[in-house]
Amino acid sequence: MNTVNNKMYCKILAKVKPIFILLSVFVILSSCNDSDKVAKEISAIPMDLKISRFDREFAASGEKGLPSLRKMYPYLFPAPDSVWIAKMNDSLQIELFQEVGNAFRSFEDEEEGLVQLFKHIKYYFPEYTVPKVITVTNDVDYNNRIILTDSLLFISLDNYLGPEHKYYGGFQRYIAHTLDRNFLVSDVASSFAKQVVPRPRDRSFLARMIYFGKELYLKDMIMPSVEDRKKIGYSQEDLDWALANEEPMWRNFIENEYLYSTDNKLNQRFLEPAPFSKFGLELDNESPGRLGRFVGWQIVRAFMDNNDVELKQLMTMPAEEIFKKSNYKPRN
Repeated sequence: MNTVNNKMYCKILAKVKPIFILLSVFVILSSCNDSDKVAKEISAIPMDLKISRFDREFAASGEKGLPSLRKMYPYLFPAPDSVWIAKMNDSLQIELFQEVGNAFRSFEDEEEGLVQLFKHIKYYFPEYTVPKVITVTNDVDYNNRIILTDSLLFISLDNYLGPEHKYYGGFQRYIAHTLDRNFLVSDVASSFAKQVVPRPRDRSFLARMIYFGKELYLKDMIMPSVEDRKKIGYSQEDLDWALANEEPMWRNFIENEYLYSTDNKLNQRFLEPAPFSKFGLELDNESPGRLGRFVGWQIVRAFMDNNDVELKQLMTMPAEEIFKKSNYKPRN
């Protein structure tokens, strides 16, 4: 009897397998066709991105050129002319303008990256008004390297001279690492994400993780050809560490009952920029910072893989619902 059943099972399986394979191929091909269609639609979006190199114009203007600059950029001149004249004649400022000018003789690569970014944003957020881009310097204030308003995008180029630049010698390495032109477009995407992803009302660690996870998933969609490490601001080694240790760090969160904790110290340990994450274990010094954001990202990715939800809808969904419907399982 068992032999007969086994034979019947094998015959059925032989028929089912080809059908299953065909269905799998059909799903993959359909997905590819959908992706190709979206890519073509995004490519066809018109984009006349206006970029002004104020950093160059100011450095080259001299005192006589100030009235003209003030007329062109009134929002950049709240202080009296004497302040700007002093800045033009300051030796450190002159050196800074030279360093930026040498590093950014061309802005073509960044312009292409921004064009692609804003095309993707317009696809998913058609009502969005693309801002005018203005490059400036801001005395290496890396916390304000990108300022995005309703109509203007200010990019402080002195914050993108490369991690080994002498201006960044006194900065901690995890900060200096991100002061590179490779992260410029990603930083702009982050500023946009903060405009469309509502801050969580829920103070739990899970809600805060998923808030950052939404931001990073949004970057998946609006800059799909960019490497994951650039989206999150990691080195490749940092990203490899996070991927290799996803399961043990998730287990650490569960065992310590962090998910629904409202302890603000968890922000400092796992969400805010830092040289490493703080599990209280020997491996801490090997870990990158902001691993809570990385885990939130993987939860949101799992949710979107398992649910048919539009991008805009995702932005406002409660963290608890996203988590429960994600069926998140960390990599082993």
